[in-house]
Amino acid sequence: MVRRLYAEHGAALLAYATRLSGDRAAAEGIVRETLRRAWTEPAALSEERGAVRAHLFGLLRSVAGAPADPLPMLGAIGTLAPEEREVLNQLYFHGRDVKEAAASLGLPAETVKSRSYQALRRLREALAADVTMEAAG
Repeated sequence: MVRRLYAEHGAALLAYATRLSGDRAAAEGIVRETLRRAWTEPAALSEERGAVRAHLFGLLRSVAGAPADPLPMLGAIGTLAPEEREVLNQLYFHGRDVKEAAASLGLPAETVKSRSYQALRRLREALAADVTMEAAG
């Protein structure tokens, strides 16, 4: 099952994980963990359920968004503009896609995409700075 999932969805998952993490090696680990979790819940991926790729992307987001220590992430989120936090809240905590988040927020989909991109970029930068300061200290 895992081989079939990887053959069908691996490239898309890896591309998305790379965008989220900003690091190809980390993205490969995220995809491996995503597929491991999918393997542990095969009923969630049955053809009757439909939307297998959507489920895999949801798993991937949860894997990519679960840092080992949440405190640096909380600090980084606090540096975001309120409108960026709200977009991430809609996409990652409420599990909405861009179209649904846009409707919920009363914004064009392109604005949601832009804010999401900027917010994720800022989070990566803030977390990288935190790691750099921690290594220096």
